[in-house]
Amino acid sequence: MQRGIPARIIQTGRSRDLTLAQRASTASLKCLNPDFEYRFFDDDDVIAFIEDEFPEYRQVFDGFPFPIQKYDFFRYLAVFRLGGFYFDTDVFFATGLHELLAHRCVFPFEELTLSRYLRRQYKMDWEIGNYGFGAAPGHPFLDVVIQNCIRAQQDPEWVKPLMRGIPRLFRSEFYVLNTTGPGLVSRTLAENPELAQQVTILFPDDVCDETTWHHFGNLGLHIQEGSWRSEGSYLRRRLANLWEVRARRRLLRESLARGKSRSLPIAEDGGRMAEPKQTPNAQRSTPNVTGQKSAAYVETTARQGGRVRGEV
Repeated sequence: MQRGIPARIIQTGRSRDLTLAQRASTASLKCLNPDFEYRFFDDDDVIAFIEDEFPEYRQVFDGFPFPIQKYDFFRYLAVFRLGGFYFDTDVFFATGLHELLAHRCVFPFEELTLSRYLRRQYKMDWEIGNYGFGAAPGHPFLDVVIQNCIRAQQDPEWVKPLMRGIPRLFRSEFYVLNTTGPGLVSRTLAENPELAQQVTILFPDDVCDETTWHHFGNLGLHIQEGSWRSEGSYLRRRLANLWEVRARRRLLRESLARGKSRSLPIAEDGGRMAEPKQTPNAQRSTPNVTGQKSAAYVETTARQGGRVRGEV
């Protein structure tokens, strides 16, 4: 019988000198999961882990141009090797993680996607998040995610499909998302439907309801602190946000027509993903461990690409 996810929590930050909000986040995880092993990696710990566990990837790690890419890459490696749950330090929980231990791999629904590639190529109008996830050691889905991070770094042409439809002025805002972040993880899910069947997605009851986005099922909430973003032109970031709001409003009409529920990618003959048949009351192909809205909803109006990092 296959093992489930180990009772282990992994977090990371530049140092152990956390802000009050970050200390509150880590404290909530520890208090609600007192029997879990807790491991925190600062910058020095991250480097030591890469050198000890994945020396073959040290050059890849150093080759990422943005620090957030390095820590995205690290989180996948850490959970792949150790097993357990990873969470950014801006995720807050209302209940513990014990009900998820029986699964092999768990990712949260993030939001409806802006990606033209996912929508047109795979009929997938949603993304999964990487601010928090869990997996058993050596899970094959994480293995492919890791390989895709390497491919994105080494083969710029492979990244281009995910960048289509984004105005050139704003593409830098979405580069990280699509090379190591939620865009890449969601693409990996779409392009590997057989592996996707081994992943539990924490879908909300209504994927079109924005108040259910960025929730870790009905267990916790990602408040999207956003400290990973680099200092850039305020005007460019503002224009990117306005473009996103307009694009999301237009695409929402398309998604509403597909109903409230979504399911995992289904492989057709030849490995391509078939479009799921959706009805307003469609059942999920993953265990229903969601379904309730979190009582604490934090409105975020400046998502800028649908993903914000909460690392220090």
